[in-house]
Amino acid sequence: MATVSAGPARARAVTDPREEQERLAAAWERELEADTELDTLDELSPPEAEAEAARRVLDRKDG
Repeated sequence: MATVSAGPARARAVTDPREEQERLAAAWERELEADTELDTLDELSPPEAEAEAARRVLDRKDG
């Protein structure tokens, strides 16, 4: 059985998801801190405020 070297492209592909996750997490935290509407929602339902912040971050990423 032959062994195929993954090379640098494969190594980069492995690290990209983590970098993307860290970038999205930072954007999510900024969204929670910056938006006063989310502050009000957070008082009523913290999980819903977190979900809304995530939706907003992903909408910006796609749009």
